[in-house]
Amino acid sequence: MKRLMLAAVAVLTLAIPLHAQPARAQQPLGIGTMGQGTLGYAMGAAIATVLQEKAGLSARIQPSSGTSSYLPLINSGELDFGIANILEAREAMLTGDRKLQNLRFASVLFPFRVGLFVKKDSPAKTIADLKGLRVTYGYSSQATIETVIDGLLANGGLKRDDVRRVLVPNVVRGADDFASGKVDAAFFAIGGGKVSEVDASVGGIRFIPLSDQLEAIARMTKAVPGSYITMVQPRNGMAGVDQPIAAMAYDYMLLTGKHVPDATVHKALKALADNKEALVASLAAFNAFDKARMAKSVDLPVHPGAQAFFAEAGLKK
Repeated sequence: MKRLMLAAVAVLTLAIPLHAQPARAQQPLGIGTMGQGTLGYAMGAAIATVLQEKAGLSARIQPSSGTSSYLPLINSGELDFGIANILEAREAMLTGDRKLQNLRFASVLFPFRVGLFVKKDSPAKTIADLKGLRVTYGYSSQATIETVIDGLLANGGLKRDDVRRVLVPNVVRGADDFASGKVDAAFFAIGGGKVSEVDASVGGIRFIPLSDQLEAIARMTKAVPGSYITMVQPRNGMAGVDQPIAAMAYDYMLLTGKHVPDATVHKALKALADNKEALVASLAAFNAFDKARMAKSVDLPVHPGAQAFFAEAGLKK
């Protein structure tokens, strides 16, 4: 009799509609970013805040040494979203023998403006002036940065062998080596918090402007496909930019995993599209965020939830 009663209870339990059963606690969405002090970290923090406060999606950021560390975690389902530039995304998703086949494009965020900086009193005024000087290179945790630096040098008519390469694992370490005097020029995103820190510690830094001549741009884009020249205006908190300069830009984007439900991706993108002011309140760089560019063609596999949002919002993809 006892066995029959237990069996009856089991059958009744299975018969209860799924929506009537107790819901499982929702796990926070994991967002992979670069380390603290980088613009990528600040971008992830701003996005997590908007997802929580505007969309009711619990989210946490997980900083690491570079995209080569956290993109595989999105691919395996251990993280849900990640910040990456177009070069990193293409390399991870489309090239090599170990393509991350479960990564999906979610949205373009905004142009990422980068450059090489020197001390404010450095005699190097142009990229060509870096010849023979010590420049950060290597970037074992950020494989695409070497290519980007090659493009910056190419803009000034230089090749990597024209400078003294000092190997570093990531941009934060490169900035620290610059601050300690181990290198003459370092790479970083313009507007990054770490740049302001270094600026204060060495008595001032200056980003080297690029050339906007057609030949110089052609050399740069050949080395870094998808890059372009943009003008950066000085403003409070923009360390290293005290006058308008031409800089390299390429798009940063939000990536997600194939495992993330369509409805979650749709809800996340709608929250970003509808809350630019909140994004800017967390990070001024989001002033460059443009809803119309979220669906910009980047020739990458697109998450179905993103496709649904783009169609609903009238954005082309």
